[in-house]
Amino acid sequence: MEYRIEKDSLGEVKVEADKLWGAQTQRSLENFVIGEKMPYDMIRAIVTVKRCAAKANFKAGKLSEDKCKRICDACDKVLGADYADSFPLVVYQTGSGTQTNMNVNEVLAHLAGVHPNDDCNMSQSTNDVFPTAIHVMAVLNSKKLIGCVDSLCLTFKKLEKEYDGIVKVGRTHLQDATPVKFSAEISAWRFALEQAKEAILNALEKVRVLPLGGTAVGSGINTPEGYAKYAVEELSSFTGEKFFESPNKYHALAFKDALLLYHGALKNLAASMMKIANDVRWLASGPRCGIGEITIPANEPGSSIMPGKVNPTQCEAVTMVACSVIGNDTAVSLAASQGNFELNVFMPVIALKIYESTKLLTQAVDSFKIHCAEGIKPNLKKMKEYLNNTLMLATAFSPYIGYDMSAKVVHYAFENDVSVKEACLAMGVLDEAKIDEIIKKAIS
Repeated sequence: MEYRIEKDSLGEVKVEADKLWGAQTQRSLENFVIGEKMPYDMIRAIVTVKRCAAKANFKAGKLSEDKCKRICDACDKVLGADYADSFPLVVYQTGSGTQTNMNVNEVLAHLAGVHPNDDCNMSQSTNDVFPTAIHVMAVLNSKKLIGCVDSLCLTFKKLEKEYDGIVKVGRTHLQDATPVKFSAEISAWRFALEQAKEAILNALEKVRVLPLGGTAVGSGINTPEGYAKYAVEELSSFTGEKFFESPNKYHALAFKDALLLYHGALKNLAASMMKIANDVRWLASGPRCGIGEITIPANEPGSSIMPGKVNPTQCEAVTMVACSVIGNDTAVSLAASQGNFELNVFMPVIALKIYESTKLLTQAVDSFKIHCAEGIKPNLKKMKEYLNNTLMLATAFSPYIGYDMSAKVVHYAFENDVSVKEACLAMGVLDEAKIDEIIKKAIS
């Protein structure tokens, strides 16, 4: 194997001749073999920041037109093709992400024929570039997630319309409760998703505020006048997403509250999906010895030993994703609380968890919609059977015979294994016509 010699402030390093990176990447590659590689979406976000920084430096009169063009062309090459092999560094490295920032600088410098620090990193520090890239990645990746949530909401709206008028027994505490429309039950799932989406969008407004231009500690040392403004404008223009310059870059470098707020919104969505998936698998439980009020698609055999068994696998996948996202939120919460003085030094793990949670939720919501929600069908026979047998229909009698007498009706019906109608007639508290009128009103 052939090698070339690269140099940095610590001396010479051997790098494989066909690699695009330089000395600092090589050192990190050898010193950190912990966990998985930095998500490529994060690399693309850093490259995007580099491109816009070059444009801003040129506009501010600090970078020549020739070097600006060469850096932008190099960025476009990386953004337009698969250069994943050129970015081999892992997440668990320095807490600022410096080695990944330099990996990007070195690859771009190699492609552009410029200096990685003086040119590709001009007016920048890892301390403002890396968190800016997390923000950019979060905003860009959220678009697909929000689209999947919208699509699932539309599926639920369709089911609401299709099954409007179907009345079933309600349940609280895993016990029978008063009747509820099936469409109303579905509407709660939809509304939960709409609320979760709104929380994500609200959190993203904070994420759109960027620390770029703060450089090392928030003071903006080594940046020309207007650079931060130009860089953020370039990012907005290039990505098609609106970003804003932070009014306090000291805070933006030292605190990660916007990212914590965003991941908290992802956790909120995960919790809602957990609830929806659990509701669906409870309602579909059986097929003969469970609740069995709905059927869901039979996508694959469910058991290696029990012939014909089919399990609610999409629900199970969703709930496992929810567990992962909730766990990730703990990691982000702890990471956001750390760091000392002018810098948070847990940024790579924050980047990983935000990337991971967004991707998992996007895939889970989409899969649940296609392979489960679209195929939900009511078991009308079972719903009617439960509705006729529920003791909680007696709740509707309270305005006519009082709470205490209604409770006696329930106890009589339960102890004698009869319906509440039959109990009322046996106890002589209401005549049949009135009972039918009350029940009809209760379930309409």
